[in-house]
Amino acid sequence: MSFPPNNSSPLNPVSEGRRDPLIQARGLTKVYKSKSGPVYALNGLDIAVPQGTVKALLGPNGAGKTTAVKVLTTLIKPDAGTAVIDRFDVLQRPKDVRRIIGVSGQYSAVDENLTGIENLRMVGRLYHLPAPAARRRAAELIEQFDLADAGNRPVKGYSGGMRRRLDLAGALVNEPRVLFLDEPTTGLDPRSRLALWDVIKSLVAAGTTLLLTTQYLEEADQLADSVAVIDGGKVIAEGTSDQLKAMIGGHRVAVALVEGFDAGVARDVLARYGSGEVQTASDGRSLEVAVTEGPSALQHVLADLAAAGIELHDAGIRRPTLDDVFLKLTGHMAEAGQEKADAGSAQ
Repeated sequence: MSFPPNNSSPLNPVSEGRRDPLIQARGLTKVYKSKSGPVYALNGLDIAVPQGTVKALLGPNGAGKTTAVKVLTTLIKPDAGTAVIDRFDVLQRPKDVRRIIGVSGQYSAVDENLTGIENLRMVGRLYHLPAPAARRRAAELIEQFDLADAGNRPVKGYSGGMRRRLDLAGALVNEPRVLFLDEPTTGLDPRSRLALWDVIKSLVAAGTTLLLTTQYLEEADQLADSVAVIDGGKVIAEGTSDQLKAMIGGHRVAVALVEGFDAGVARDVLARYGSGEVQTASDGRSLEVAVTEGPSALQHVLADLAAAGIELHDAGIRRPTLDDVFLKLTGHMAEAGQEKADAGSAQ
């Protein structure tokens, strides 16, 4: 399946044309050697993020998201392509880039022998903040991330979610203009996730430009002005979350049958009101299909199944998942692998 270039794609969001990109990457390529041949962690990746907006890189482990973040934050060098953060070339002026960005990776980068406050003060000093300013900023962030009660405790006693929040707070110590968050909600409970989303929204409202990687459509729905779907180290589709989901049908009707021998009739009913191929789970009793009008389609499906005397364990409407998007766009389910090569070969 082919798509038009990014600069002419009908899925490009209007916001991309409003402001000049503060993050701009063209043709980023990163290749690692393996016993089976070259592995392309990035394969001509193009990214543009206008100032004061959120771009989400959406894809599974292995798609190239983390590699892209590592290149843009000067941690690794690409084999080809260019990248500019604000006015600074990532390859030619890495020190200037580091001064204006904040980064939080997939795994917490905190010193577990220090307290939460001490970790944030240390980060402040690494950014060359004066000691009073580092103390003040640490205190602000401890409150902002709901860690005040644990601020004077060693991090080794923190839960996974608390460590994650502290790591994210550390990415904001220098009040960066450009923020990179690599799967920021990993390890967070629902309450902490919602609180983090609120923090991110307030940062963007204040003018911060954000590149976010995620595996979750819900996160992109909540935070992103535009979404770039990544597969095989390159962008395969781009647009708002709603535009991407509309490509595979805005909703899906799913039913779970009491008896597997009713699957044939149920498949016919779903096909009657669906806009795509009916999918059957491995258990043979769970079926679903993409539909254009979710509530109306569900009503018709339930009525027809009842008329046919078919009993149901469950039925409902759900929104597309990441695997749904990838199956439609690439013809295969999401698979991991390339980022593992990156993890083992990062320079």
